[in-house]
Amino acid sequence: MRLDFVDIDSLSEVAEMADKVWHEYFPCILTEQQIDYMVDRFQSEHAMREQVMDKGYRYAFIVDGDVRVGYTGISVSDDKLFISKLYLLKENRGKGYGRAALDMISDIGREEGLRTAYLTVNKHNDRAIRTYLANGFKTIQSIVTNIGEGFVMDDFVMEKVL
Repeated sequence: MRLDFVDIDSLSEVAEMADKVWHEYFPCILTEQQIDYMVDRFQSEHAMREQVMDKGYRYAFIVDGDVRVGYTGISVSDDKLFISKLYLLKENRGKGYGRAALDMISDIGREEGLRTAYLTVNKHNDRAIRTYLANGFKTIQSIVTNIGEGFVMDDFVMEKVL
């Protein structure tokens, strides 16, 4: 398994996968309206381009052999590695890809001299929370973020020493 980092011209392919993942995974947690809003605001090609150009994000497909099983987006924030996105297609969940991707992302952080990695996760995303806890993350904060249009993100901030 590997991370295939993409250039800015390939973000449309990442955004296409993001739309699919979000609409297959989050209906049990969020309304369809909030999913559509969040995909457009944070997971669309135009949002990803802005994140890459303005915030230093790097996007990669999570690849097994020649099959794209998911994607991730990372950046450095306050001398910490921020795991902004880590999503797997439905048929690839529960197969160890998330754990392997977290290991590779942690290696990147260590190679860059960073001491910690952090992420945010929806408080009701029990499966992801279990994965993060099993991979050494600890919940350090509970936050509610107004994202506009009457929607909020109700998240835990989780952190791991690299």
